[in-house]
Amino acid sequence: MDDAAAPLRAAMVRELRDLDGITSEPVAAAVGTVPRHLFAIGEPLEKVYAPDTPLVIKRNDDGLALSSLSAAHIQAVMLEQAGVEPGMRVLEVGSGGYNAALLAELAGASGEVTTVDIDPDIVARARTCLDEAGYERVRVVRADAEHGVPDGAPYDRIIVTAGAFDIPPAWLDQLAGRGRIVVPLRWRGVTRSIAFDRDGDGGALASSSYRLCGFVPMQGIGAHRELVVPIEDGLFLRVDDRSRHFDTGALAAAARTRPLEAWSGAAYDLPDELELFLLTSTPRAAMLHAGRELIDQGRFDASAGRGVPALVRDGGFAYRIRRVNEATGGFESGVLAHGPQAETIAEEYCDLLRRWATGFRRRGAARIRYIPAALAAAGGAQDLASVKPHGTVTVSWA
Repeated sequence: MDDAAAPLRAAMVRELRDLDGITSEPVAAAVGTVPRHLFAIGEPLEKVYAPDTPLVIKRNDDGLALSSLSAAHIQAVMLEQAGVEPGMRVLEVGSGGYNAALLAELAGASGEVTTVDIDPDIVARARTCLDEAGYERVRVVRADAEHGVPDGAPYDRIIVTAGAFDIPPAWLDQLAGRGRIVVPLRWRGVTRSIAFDRDGDGGALASSSYRLCGFVPMQGIGAHRELVVPIEDGLFLRVDDRSRHFDTGALAAAARTRPLEAWSGAAYDLPDELELFLLTSTPRAAMLHAGRELIDQGRFDASAGRGVPALVRDGGFAYRIRRVNEATGGFESGVLAHGPQAETIAEEYCDLLRRWATGFRRRGAARIRYIPAALAAAGGAQDLASVKPHGTVTVSWA
C-alpha cells in the first residue's frame, strides 16, 4: 500500500508548506517519511493524507470522540513549535502512535521518545501501529498523564496532544531546565497551542508562540468540565471562572430585545487573534453561543453560531459582527448589543475593536505566561488572570 501512499504523502508535505504548517526541513522530512496510513487503519488514503482532516480513533457510548488522529496541519504546527532536535528526550501526552513516530524521526537514533495515555485500548493500538511502522524504539506507557512519566525525566520537550485545562506540577517538575512544553491550553472558553519556555528560575513559563487549535479533552485527573451558563434555549455563555455571577434572568430579557447595531470603523481580519484579544482584555468577557434555530430566526448573527466573544455587563451583552467595507481593507468590525444599557456596552466593545486594530493587528502580539500557584499567590491577584487549580494564566499585549 505504501507505493500508493508515497505520492499522497509527498503531496501532503507540499500542501503543509503552502499552509505554513511546515516551515523547517526536519519537520518536512519527518512528515514525508512516516507512513501515516499505518496509524489510520481502514481509512481511505485520500482522507488519511488530507492535511486538515482529523480521524476519530475511539468514541464513547454517546458517540463523543475520546481519541483522534489529529489533522496533519496542527501536528506539523506543534512540531515546529516544539523544535525537537536530535538526541533530545521527549514526552508525548496523549498517544495515537503517529505523532510519536514523527517525534522519533526528529529526535533521531540518539534521542528517546515516550508516549503516555490513560486508555488501555489506545495504548495497545499505539504499540501495535508503532511496531508495524518500524518504531519499536518508542516507549508506550499506560498511566494518568497528570503525573507525567517520572522514570524518563528530565524531558527536553513535552508535547501534549489532548486539550488541557491546566498544567500539572509533574509536567513542570519533569521538564528540563532549558526545556519547552507545547500544550493545547484552554482558558476563557478558547484553546491555543502554546509553546512555553521557562521564564527565569522561579518556575513560571512564558510563551514563545501560540496557534489556534482544537483537541479532544484530557481524561483522568486532569479532566475538566467548563461552566456553561444557560440564558435561554439555544443560547448560553461558556466561562472558566466559577466565581463569576450572571443575572441570567436579566440576560434572557435582554436577549429578547431588538439589538443595537454599532460600527467601529476598525478593520476586521485575523479573527483568532482578535478573539484572543477581546477575551483577555476585559474581565467582563465570555464566549457567547447561539444555536442554529435562533440564527435562522434572525435573532442572532451567524458569528454566534460557533462562539463569539461577548461583553457582559449591566444586565445586557454585546458581541462582534462584521460587514464588507473596502475602506477598512475588506471588512469592518461591528457590534450587536442587547439590553437597557446597549449603547454604553456597544461603545465599550467598539473601543476594544479599535484598540486591537490600531495596536495589535498582527500575529503573535500576545505574551502568555503561566505562573504556578505558589508563585501566583506570592505575586498577588490580577484582574484579568485566569486562575486554575495548579496555576494562573496571564496575557499581556505589546
